[in-house]
Amino acid sequence: ATDTPHGLMVPNIKNVQNLSIIDIARELERLKVLSENNKLSTDDVTGGTFSLSNVGAVGGTYASPMLVVPEVCIGAFGKIQTKPAFNSEGEVYAASTMCISWSGDHRVLDGATVARYSNLLRSYLEDPTRLLLLLK
Repeated sequence: ATDTPHGLMVPNIKNVQNLSIIDIARELERLKVLSENNKLSTDDVTGGTFSLSNVGAVGGTYASPMLVVPEVCIGAFGKIQTKPAFNSEGEVYAASTMCISWSGDHRVLDGATVARYSNLLRSYLEDPTRLLLLLK
């Protein structure tokens, strides 16, 4: 989802599983330009199955993302905040944290599957070099 002068637009990338990270970046840019100019086609905004929304870009920390059928899952990323945390020795340090809120269609997904996915995503966000092993 992207916030535009014309309202919230929710375009989607088709067959993302078959695209390289470069292809995804190009498609994101194409959709961003079309969104900003209110030129998205019906095909650009239909047929999605999974949405990600960055509410942090407008200062949001938490959200209750609303699922739009036929999508099966939506995640809302909050802004990154610095908060006190404890290391394994019990010492306080400044940690960068971000909340992600999920909504899923329980006819298709169960909560444990979404939680496992969230943990996997967290591992990639904490150590992006792990993603290099998966790039096409």
